[in-house]
Amino acid sequence: MKFICEKEKLVEALTNVQRAVSQRSTIAALEGILLKTEGSNLTLCGYNTELGITTKFEISVQKEGAVVLNAHFLTDIIRKLSGDIVEIESQDNLVVRIVSGASKFELLGINAEEFPSLPSVESVSSFTMPVDVLKSMIKQTIFAVSEMDAKPVHTGTLFEIKDKTLTLVSVDGYRLALRQEAIKEDLELSFVVPGKTLREVLRLLPEKEENVTISAGMRHIIFSVNDYVVISRLLEGEFIDYKSTIPEKSKMEVNIKTDDFLNSIDRVSLLITDRLKSPVKCIFSKDSVHVSCITPVGKADDEVPCSSKTKEELEIAFNNKYMSDALRNAETDEVKITLSGPLSPIKITAKEGNSFVFIVLPVRIKS
Repeated sequence: MKFICEKEKLVEALTNVQRAVSQRSTIAALEGILLKTEGSNLTLCGYNTELGITTKFEISVQKEGAVVLNAHFLTDIIRKLSGDIVEIESQDNLVVRIVSGASKFELLGINAEEFPSLPSVESVSSFTMPVDVLKSMIKQTIFAVSEMDAKPVHTGTLFEIKDKTLTLVSVDGYRLALRQEAIKEDLELSFVVPGKTLREVLRLLPEKEENVTISAGMRHIIFSVNDYVVISRLLEGEFIDYKSTIPEKSKMEVNIKTDDFLNSIDRVSLLITDRLKSPVKCIFSKDSVHVSCITPVGKADDEVPCSSKTKEELEIAFNNKYMSDALRNAETDEVKITLSGPLSPIKITAKEGNSFVFIVLPVRIKS
């Protein structure tokens, strides 16, 4: 194998593909990146048996072939080369020469046959959507993915397609995030994508306007966008019946400016630390929300204007981080907060429409 390419293009590709490489593995090839030249293209692949990332781009190929190189060493070497053009040549003894400007390196490679094959995805159902829409949907739900392994299926996000509507749902036992968007394809699907996979997909989604294709099989999911293909295993298990957790009735609906409420919570939360934990308490009334917090070091009070058609007051407390995360990901200037009682779930939606729903469980206030 021998090829010549631009350094910056190779650095970008290696950096992205490296995210799927195992940090430590008993199989040396899994700590490496597969480089394969074919025709006028270079294909790079990283795979850790759960997540795989591949990309292919045009280069100057002088000899076709394939080799696996340690991802850490290869990426660091290419990134720090002095020249703008890189020449890489793999010899018969698997010693790989890397030359750029005055810099020359030799790395011992691994036979490409030792690199495990990516899983084949059967019974594929595919749909396409704009990159910016998928990016928004992931951002508005991934913050609520569980980080605990008590129920592994909740460490991912549910993708549900029905009636030409894609719904993403994340839960962690204390909160829920739901986002809906219309799609063109008339499919009926349900699968759970690991949160780790979605974070990598989010990094790869470009800023420019284009589409992403999502292909779902029985056990794996494929995201194809911008010369990259991400393949991941799906999570197995029964996802929570999220519809039953969303309150239908309410005692009070409050419209409030998102940033005003978020900034107020952030201010009173200055007295809260990992060691000094305490809930934030809110008293919702017709035209204002009184926000307060008490910890062993002191007390904080604040007030935010709001609007409500209900004349009565309602007092409720919650974890400051959970509410702040919801408000920060609302992506709207004003939110509607629906309350059913001091111990009932807090529902947060856009002032108009139902594109997203956030649920935050309240905290019992000590008397």
